[in-house]
Amino acid sequence: MRILLGTLTLALAAGAGLAERAEAQASPRDTTRAAVAGANVLVDYGRPSKRGREIFGGLVPYDRVWRTGANEATHLVTDKPLMFGSAMVPAGTYTLYTLPAADGWHLIINKQTGQWGTTYDESQDHARVKMRVASLPELVEQFTIKIEPGAGGGVLKLEWDRTVASIPFMVH
Repeated sequence: MRILLGTLTLALAAGAGLAERAEAQASPRDTTRAAVAGANVLVDYGRPSKRGREIFGGLVPYDRVWRTGANEATHLVTDKPLMFGSAMVPAGTYTLYTLPAADGWHLIINKQTGQWGTTYDESQDHARVKMRVASLPELVEQFTIKIEPGAGGGVLKLEWDRTVASIPFMVH
């Protein structure tokens, strides 16, 4: 996978096109993007569905690194430095993992990119930051990542089942 920062366009280096691959997968690829305080931020991820399963603490076990979606790794692309908590994230491309736990979640920003989602190398971690976790009033059937712009930054939100994990960020 090649990610061009200037236009934040995703292109597959080889294989079937993104649309063809999405139709063939139970967990299709999607992107969310936003212009946030002068930065262009994009997240490319797989969207698994609940399909009646217990999600957090079940399909996605607690206290184990999760690929934050399905299939290929979830990628964050930014053309400006971002600040997640006390972690400075320079402009570039990163893989996002999460570490869900019954007593709180962490977002893992990893420097390795282009790998299958379950290929996790802790030595490539750039940062681990605590996320806020809350219950949602409505069920979210298909895993969804949102970027909500705000003053000077925004909020990255992960929603699935009846759970939302979020973390604010600032453009640096």
